[in-house]
Amino acid sequence: MVELVIKRYGDRRAAKPRRSSLPSQRSLTGVSTAAVAGRQPLSYGGSMRLTHLGHACVLVEVAGTRVLVDPGNYSGDFTRLTGLDAVVLTHQHADHADAERIPDLHAGNPDARWLAEPETAALLAEHSGGRLSSETLASGTAVRVGEVTLLPVGDLHAHNHDGVRRCGNTGVVLSAEGEPTLFHPGDAYDADPEGAVDILCVPLNAPWAAVRDTLEFIARIGPRVVVPVHDGLLNDQGRAAYLNHVATFAPAGTQLLDLSGRGPTEVS
Repeated sequence: MVELVIKRYGDRRAAKPRRSSLPSQRSLTGVSTAAVAGRQPLSYGGSMRLTHLGHACVLVEVAGTRVLVDPGNYSGDFTRLTGLDAVVLTHQHADHADAERIPDLHAGNPDARWLAEPETAALLAEHSGGRLSSETLASGTAVRVGEVTLLPVGDLHAHNHDGVRRCGNTGVVLSAEGEPTLFHPGDAYDADPEGAVDILCVPLNAPWAAVRDTLEFIARIGPRVVVPVHDGLLNDQGRAAYLNHVATFAPAGTQLLDLSGRGPTEVS
């Protein structure tokens, strides 16, 4: 069964060590979070600073606001981040919401707002013992964080197969006046945000995804820039093959911006 965010908040003694053939968290990202740990000056006017922290986890800094999306268990050491204004959880799967490390992230960012897809918000409330309250993301209902507007988009996780229940999934569009617009879809290709999307975080590989679906998704959304995410199941050779498909067959004029291992990168 798919691992969900159901472990009791802060209960480390009950957790068993995870065994995995995957690389270590640091090697998954190639990024030292020390470089992005605290709030850094960010100029206004047509730019957005992005840091890919591994797999689906992206730190978005725009208009003086820091938003972390999908801190999951395939991502790097996001617990060192401070000065966050909001944390977004698109859905409950552990590769997007790491129950073991969420308490540390919460402790280091006590003033951050937590915004979660409805099922995920309910699970956090139930298993945190009231220590972590999150706001529910409702598709189509905008949320304001500082100068940034977050517009939730979509309702359901992509279909895996009949043996896996389709849980809720709510992507987010982040926008601010005079700045680029970014869409992180979580685990789905069917969302259809209103308005232009400048930067699209594209799930590169998943049990529910096929390259043909990835390319159709990019063509339908029509971004200027594609940032590949959701790549934690791939080795270097496999990842390069997926990237080659996107670079070769995405619509003409689409920029493929691979942020893996690059650290904070300003995108205009």
